[in-house]
Amino acid sequence: MATELTWLGHGGWSIRAGEHRLLLDPFLDECPTACCKADDVEADVILVSHGHFDHIADVVKIAQRTGATVIANHEISLWLGKQGVENTIGMNLGGGLQQPFGHVKMTLAHHSSQLPDGSDGGNPGGFLLTLADGKVYFACDTALFEDMRRIGSVGLDLAVLPIGDLFTMGSEDSIEAVKLLTPKRVVPAHYNTWPPIAQDAGVWADLVRAETESEPVVLKPGEKISL
Repeated sequence: MATELTWLGHGGWSIRAGEHRLLLDPFLDECPTACCKADDVEADVILVSHGHFDHIADVVKIAQRTGATVIANHEISLWLGKQGVENTIGMNLGGGLQQPFGHVKMTLAHHSSQLPDGSDGGNPGGFLLTLADGKVYFACDTALFEDMRRIGSVGLDLAVLPIGDLFTMGSEDSIEAVKLLTPKRVVPAHYNTWPPIAQDAGVWADLVRAETESEPVVLKPGEKISL
């Protein structure tokens, strides 16, 4: 079975890697563009990029229901443990971890990471996943940064980039990110959830085609892409 990624809306993803089920940054019950609710998803592993509400809101309830292991930075892992999540793995920027589904590396992200109750959320990050079918980079919430070139040097089959602007890089900077990362395909995320981060993904895709060698793939919440 090919690796299959489903955009859940906003920054959330469901990833089916063989028999393994992963979630990234599930924000479902209160997300106006989510394709499903927290009770509808299954997970063996949940990846959390940073502590903001719109990325961690449903992690505890999903982890408690499914028994999923949550992989996040050290500070978030400790915080989740205090919220009743039994299985956590804390890591930090640049760290890697072999798991049954593949390899996880936590990459740099330029953002902030305060948790919903005001606790310190540690350093924000992205994730580079090395799976049986290829390498996938989730930039998660970040500004443009030059070291994306180094992340892309491993040869990316797919990159997922925020384009919403205001809280992350916008469409213009994301095009520069694509040039640095040189992925085979690139998908936009973290946009159109609310009016302040509204973007025209069709215009973005045209810019990707015109200015880079990567193939843009625009999904609607609930739609899938396979590696």
